[in-house]
Amino acid sequence: MPLELPVADSPRERFRAALLADPHATRDLFALREPEEFAAAASSWAVSRGIAIDAAELADLPAPALAGHPLGEVPLQPGWPPAGWLPVHFAIEAMAVDWAYFGEDLLRRPFYADAIIKVRGHQLNRLFPYRTALDVFLAGAPADPPAPDGLIFHMSRCGSTLTAQMLAACPENRVLSEPAPLDTIVQLPLLIGWPDGATQVRLVQAMVAALAQGRDPAGRLFLKLDSWHTLALPLFRAAFPETPWIYLYREPVEVLVSQMRMRGAQTAPGVLPPQLFGIGPEGETLPDADYIARVLARTSEAVLQGWGLGGGMLVAYPELPDAMATRILPHFGVTPDGGMIARMRTAASRDAKAPNATFQADAEAKRREAGEAVLAAATWLDPVHARLEAMRAG
Repeated sequence: MPLELPVADSPRERFRAALLADPHATRDLFALREPEEFAAAASSWAVSRGIAIDAAELADLPAPALAGHPLGEVPLQPGWPPAGWLPVHFAIEAMAVDWAYFGEDLLRRPFYADAIIKVRGHQLNRLFPYRTALDVFLAGAPADPPAPDGLIFHMSRCGSTLTAQMLAACPENRVLSEPAPLDTIVQLPLLIGWPDGATQVRLVQAMVAALAQGRDPAGRLFLKLDSWHTLALPLFRAAFPETPWIYLYREPVEVLVSQMRMRGAQTAPGVLPPQLFGIGPEGETLPDADYIARVLARTSEAVLQGWGLGGGMLVAYPELPDAMATRILPHFGVTPDGGMIARMRTAASRDAKAPNATFQADAEAKRREAGEAVLAAATWLDPVHARLEAMRAG
């Protein structure tokens, strides 16, 4: 599609261009969340640079759409934004990528989606969203895109969030936890029958490079994927052939109990095509526990099928958190020092999904909670779990 550039001489776009060129001003204005306070500071800054826009005019500017917020049109920009801006949405209908300014408040929440919710509320992102057309997004990617230091695949409800939080406890690490823009790229062939394999690899590499923007070049980058992404293991191996990966898994009954309490998106019928998991028309009448178990069995089988691609290591839930220092980090090429281990231990003492709460072991309680339906459904998972255990032991 043709690139529709914003009107460069409008006050809004002159303001945007000046702001993008001044990272200190961007950071300072980002910190102002109240509309009136933001408008006053922003207009004062603009006037000092010869941009004729006052506080009232700025406050009255309509906020464009950003990732599903239909408040107006988002103008396309001619290239990637500077460091501090990260992708928040892959807009399929526009074949474009939306970005938001994160500043220094980066990725300390359990999931990337949590960080997006937080930064979207800032006036800077409400009034000045940033969108690049897909061709511009690909063209802006580095010729030699950065590869993650480690990939985290998982069964779901098996310690992957704990693993990500332990890694994120170390300031030298950036941890991307299930970023939705990347998930959309993985889903594209299912959603619109596009792109071809080579282009999808380029999109994955470009998106990870964009998500890594602004990180310390001497730091490390880790990517926790959605649980169903094991089905895309060949895609990630093609994109990052030298990157080691792990697969976290847990005793089937414990995972099923957790999923029955609150289903993950991938285990809810209609979110992803049931055929993706080898489920036919019978899926419409399957009991909930059986549907969940069949989804998890298929995503776990994909690990076994892709094992020959290399780079993998299996980690069982009972090995955590000790396996982080003894197995996971060494597999990722990292030798942890005392300070790193201490920070990770502190993170492991908290509930991974509710960091203000203390972690409480729940395996025994989940086994007690399991009813007949869960125990019966677990038979779908038992064979693949046994194979994973045998492979890990061998």
